[in-house]
Amino acid sequence: MKKFLSFLAFGAVILSLSGCTTKQIINPVTNIEKKDVCITENKLVKGDFLRVFTDTLREKEYKVTLKQAYDNVEDCYLRADYTANWSWDLAVYMIYANIKVFEKGNLRGEAIYDARHNVGFGKFINGADKIRELVIGLFE
Repeated sequence: MKKFLSFLAFGAVILSLSGCTTKQIINPVTNIEKKDVCITENKLVKGDFLRVFTDTLREKEYKVTLKQAYDNVEDCYLRADYTANWSWDLAVYMIYANIKVFEKGNLRGEAIYDARHNVGFGKFINGADKIRELVIGLFE
């Protein structure tokens, strides 16, 4: 029985170390001619996401225009779409975020933060700080 319990404990350690991490990928937008970006507002994303997103772009001297999903975006040099989800596990935390940047319908850059498979304490990040980090990395 002792060997079986030791085996279970070893298996739990291996399981906790394998595939249970946060993924972050940033493919930055490069060679931008104009610092104009339209952000399509996602009303399903709650909290400060949009405010932090727009404030960070403005700090980087971008002209930001908010658009609704049904608005014409043909006059936009760059268009950004975003989504984010929060979860609860001892506290509310941002579990997933994705920002895509398009130029004339073509994907130019993308930032992804994904903690959906993280079972450790590393998933408890400051959402506003993470959004800023993603936007700064995306719009170098």
